[in-house]
Amino acid sequence: MPEEIKVNLSSAKESRPPLGRDNLLSIFELGLEPFVLVVSLWAVALYFDGELSAPYLILTVLLFAITFPGTPRLGMPMLQTVWAVAISWAWTASLLVLTGYATGYEREFSRQAMLTWLVIAPVSVLLGHILLRLAAPALVRLQGRPRRAIIVGMNSQGVALASRVGETPYTRIELYGFFDDRDLDRLDASSDYRMIGKLSELSKFVREKDIQLIYLSLPMASQPRILQVLDELKDTTASIFFVPDMFVTDLIQGRTGSVCGMPVISVCETPFTGGHGFIKRISDIVLSIIILLLISPILVTVFIAVKMGSPGPAIFRQRRYGLDGKEIVVYKFRSMTVTEDGGKVTQATKNDSRVTPLGAILRRTSIDELPQFVNVLQGRMSIVGPRPHAVSHNEMYRKLIKGYMVRHKVKPGITGWAQINGCRGETDTLDKMQSRIDYDLDYLRNWSLRLDLYIIFRTVKLVSKDQQAY
Repeated sequence: MPEEIKVNLSSAKESRPPLGRDNLLSIFELGLEPFVLVVSLWAVALYFDGELSAPYLILTVLLFAITFPGTPRLGMPMLQTVWAVAISWAWTASLLVLTGYATGYEREFSRQAMLTWLVIAPVSVLLGHILLRLAAPALVRLQGRPRRAIIVGMNSQGVALASRVGETPYTRIELYGFFDDRDLDRLDASSDYRMIGKLSELSKFVREKDIQLIYLSLPMASQPRILQVLDELKDTTASIFFVPDMFVTDLIQGRTGSVCGMPVISVCETPFTGGHGFIKRISDIVLSIIILLLISPILVTVFIAVKMGSPGPAIFRQRRYGLDGKEIVVYKFRSMTVTEDGGKVTQATKNDSRVTPLGAILRRTSIDELPQFVNVLQGRMSIVGPRPHAVSHNEMYRKLIKGYMVRHKVKPGITGWAQINGCRGETDTLDKMQSRIDYDLDYLRNWSLRLDLYIIFRTVKLVSKDQQAY
């Protein structure tokens, strides 16, 4: 195991960098101050007036509009937080009071209630920040293990990023070290920083140590070298980011962001970070529950029919690759006389003798895929996403198609962009699989909830007349 980066903390600023957008704490920080201010206003209204009247509700909307999103303060020293909250509240309260006098709307409120709220509100906000600091370690643990990271290029940008990661609390980033091809005497770093290896060793290290974050801190003049690195990393599921100075190549969810306050541009990243991930998961849960309730009679009927129709289990369980290339178990109604899940899995072909008479109907109508809505509820799959392939097929095609493993940046789906564009059924040639992968990567680049709903609608429309599945 390589030594972790030792960061010199002597240069740490009093105000530390903000957390990344995929950190649960950042979501709490964005909503903390608006939420606390609204709750304190409602508490005062109920105490003095006994109800939430229309004027208070209007003030609530105005207050939330002014204060959302909240300012991240988790990295600040407590004394600095006190001053920042006081100044922020003085500005907000002044704006509200002046607006009330200018419009005459202040007459709708009890003077005693408003004076009480002006004092209670900032105290409540400070108490909220204290509680968040106390809860922060538990919230970090709730998100799972830290994400393992490396930096490619030991130059000024790379060293600065390493310092920021070390200085920022609750980052959820475990920084292993640097990769660089230059001699040690040419590197822009002190002896406190540790080198892991050369760029030729990068891809192997990423796979063996399951590295999840890669930050490319290479100069623009190194374009051929960067393209070579990106090409070698296409067989991994790591998220890749440029640390400017940079150039832009073919991006998967390419967008600007920051890591511990340093600007980065994603090269290959999942679209489901932060709020997008929350929207995707909630939509999966709601839709899968509704669909399972609607199709429950079909599930019971097919289960009995498969069980009675031929020897073997009614539900076929097969290992496939899921999010980040990790193995998952996928459920299907058994449609064949065999349940292959070994080192070699033969795809179904037209007039395949292994397919049962009932199985032929199930496969043609995609009813055999319906148990995968249970996989969606389990969190292993999504309703829309790249279709999961058998493990043996993955291991074969990842060696033949560049970028094949990038499709595993998201959870596999019951249906997908490739399937509604004709890439359904047997992939008996490399060109057919390449076409499927191209559609999968296009889905990652252009994801939206609207696109997911469109794919679901098209799937329902096409599945009854699709003759490509057998």
